[in-house]
Amino acid sequence: MVRRNEGNMAQYAPHYDEEWQQKAACRGPQASLFFPPVTTERKEERLRREGRAKAVCKPCPVAKECLEYAIRIEEPHGVWGGLNETERKQVLLKRARKAS
Repeated sequence: MVRRNEGNMAQYAPHYDEEWQQKAACRGPQASLFFPPVTTERKEERLRREGRAKAVCKPCPVAKECLEYAIRIEEPHGVWGGLNETERKQVLLKRARKAS
């Protein structure tokens, strides 16, 4: 299920049943910072947007849960738990190397 009218990160999450999401610092109108716009975005714009999103994540009390959720569901887009999609892939690769 995708919720589109809540004005927070939950609108992008396939399953909005995680209690930690209620405590997330990203809830509210700034949620658009966490995902690329539907129009083309220059690299500098993306870096600025992601930097602002990560600044919201930094003091968030549930950033760890958010990151683990994004990794668990293999979320392909956006900033979750302070990491963008490329950074999350690096975390997965490190974990896979440790496990082998």
